[in-house]
Amino acid sequence: MATKGLVVYLLSGFALAIASAFFLANGTREDAKQSPLVSLPSTLGGSDTEKVWPELEFGWRVMVATVIGFLGSACGTVGGVGGGGIFVPMLTLVVGFDTKSAAAISKCMIMGASASSVWYNLRVPHPMREVPIIDYDLALLFQPMLMLGITVGVALSVVFPYWLITVLIIILFLGTSSRSFFKGLEMWKEETIMKKELAQQQATLVNSRGELLIDTQYDLLGSREEKTEWQILCLNLRWKRTLVLVLVWVAFLLLQVIKNNLAVCSAWYWVLFCLQFPIAMAVFGYEAVKLYREHKNRMCTGNPEAICEATIQWTAVHIVFCALCGILGGCVGGLLGSGGGFILGPLLLEIGVIPQVASATATFVMMFSSSLSVVEFYLLKRFPIPYALYLMSVSILAGFWGQYFVRKLITFLGRASLIVFILSGVIFASAITMGVIGIEKSIVMIENHEFMGFLSFCSSQ
Repeated sequence: MATKGLVVYLLSGFALAIASAFFLANGTREDAKQSPLVSLPSTLGGSDTEKVWPELEFGWRVMVATVIGFLGSACGTVGGVGGGGIFVPMLTLVVGFDTKSAAAISKCMIMGASASSVWYNLRVPHPMREVPIIDYDLALLFQPMLMLGITVGVALSVVFPYWLITVLIIILFLGTSSRSFFKGLEMWKEETIMKKELAQQQATLVNSRGELLIDTQYDLLGSREEKTEWQILCLNLRWKRTLVLVLVWVAFLLLQVIKNNLAVCSAWYWVLFCLQFPIAMAVFGYEAVKLYREHKNRMCTGNPEAICEATIQWTAVHIVFCALCGILGGCVGGLLGSGGGFILGPLLLEIGVIPQVASATATFVMMFSSSLSVVEFYLLKRFPIPYALYLMSVSILAGFWGQYFVRKLITFLGRASLIVFILSGVIFASAITMGVIGIEKSIVMIENHEFMGFLSFCSSQ
């Protein structure tokens, strides 16, 4: 499935699902006028509004949650997708949390896993060049749009019916997981060809007497000077750009905190909500113009070297596409309680970023987006502290050791495509778990004759 095919698939699937929602909304409104059995929006989701916080007691539920949380965090951070699509179903089905609390704890787990992964990646050199393994240009490009998308996604989660969110998530996850899987297959084939060429070069490196000149592994890139861990850390850290990301994080946090203390749909509420757009667009626009101008200058001078890790041409169309994908990733994060990596991870691979850098950059961006939500949820008292601290500790260990083992495995096998297959597997597993839970809940809503259309944002909170 090519990129254009994936876009057409997503647009057609989303359009059909939303059109069906309008059709069902009109049908349920007419039924509500004729029959008192149809529940109106004011009664929707009564169970979701009740806090269900189980006690942290050692038992089979905690053991299962620990295992799933560890594996989900390890695989999710390696793939650069976080794992929110696995955590939320686990917390609701296994542990017994309500949906809102599960989404909040899921953010805590993603924050812990991504933070430990970032710390590990900062001490890992770039596999091919003398540049940071985190692409700060792409981080500055996507982080503001991702945070903006999360805000929009949270608002849409109030308006959209539950079944529609389920359908949209299944369509999106099946498309991105399939595309990532085929991308992994392409990379696997390319790696196989390169390994064969390497073996042939080793076999032909002989002197005039027919003796091998080398008997160790031949490095196509040449030997590189070994750096200490401190030197690698200093190379990977870019303080000025990190400071810009922190300032954007603080700006969004202040707006969210102040907005949550205002009456919903009041004049000041909408003023603060709309202020997020110019902040996000200012940072995104600055970075987009920078990439566009540098790309144009290099094209004029005939310099084929890429500006950043992405190999695409930074034209206006591609920049707009990246902006829309960033917002879409944030919307998915807001709807699911994830960090937005389900879109960002596959997108970075699609625009030509190598898997190691794509994973490091996606987890770096997710660290900011998930921590923003964690602070907000903490101030709103959306999750129990003991459970959050325990599962976050599990995720911190999983994020670090997951990166460690997978990086060692990639070095041993010489196949970075393993990261792409892990990413595809996590997204597909999330589609299955979210789909099963969503379908089950939708069936219950139908049996209870609950409202299946769009809800009013102001009256539903």
